[in-house]
Amino acid sequence: MKKIILTLIAALGFAAGAQAAEGGIAWDKAPNKTTDMASLQNGAKLFVNYCLNCHSAAFMRYNRLQDIGITEKQIKDNLLFTTDKVGETMQANINPRQAKDWFGTVPPDLTLVARSRAGHGGTGADYLYTYLRTFYRDESKATGWDNLAFPSVAMPNVLWELQGERRPVYKEIEQHGHKVRVVSGFEQVTPGTMTPMQFDQAVGDLVNYMQWMAEPAQNTRIRVGVWVLLFLSLALVFVWRLNAAYWKDVK
Repeated sequence: MKKIILTLIAALGFAAGAQAAEGGIAWDKAPNKTTDMASLQNGAKLFVNYCLNCHSAAFMRYNRLQDIGITEKQIKDNLLFTTDKVGETMQANINPRQAKDWFGTVPPDLTLVARSRAGHGGTGADYLYTYLRTFYRDESKATGWDNLAFPSVAMPNVLWELQGERRPVYKEIEQHGHKVRVVSGFEQVTPGTMTPMQFDQAVGDLVNYMQWMAEPAQNTRIRVGVWVLLFLSLALVFVWRLNAAYWKDVK
């Protein structure tokens, strides 16, 4: 599998995502499949192909992908450039200094984005799942794209080949005594390489991987936590009976 070299301006968009979404649309619930190895593996592939061109994941090493069932050989053959090593961290292909010159800011690191973007609308995974699925064509924007979850976003739809091109369908509603136009849905302009259901599933896999990447030990933590609670519950029974035995003759 070869990395897909996408447009460099795909770097922007996440830096103020949480703030933009606070006053935007309701977030869709992201599928939580961080124990599904097939989903995580597909998400890792999508992340390397579509996100790692401009964004880094500087707190994640490639060899950690073995935790989700990807072998070292598969990592070397499919997920690395020839100059990368399997023990290195996931660095963006773009030069940070050039990115700052071109865009005015360095594209943010995505290692913890699934946790940092949580808000009153839901989890960070919910925000990412909504954000990546609500791009639409808008020729008035510099990139030719806009986003419902993050209006006037500077990032284009890097997944447009998979999703196809869509345009918004508007309706008028009354708000504070004035009629305003809001987006009520989308109309497909050109089809993508995936059906809408397949695209939603692919985005779900990508978000699942980003959620796992933000805390790779979370499933182990939960599993160990369950056993700890079971042990403490059992120990409580013994302590209760032992306490009763010690004090049975005390009036």
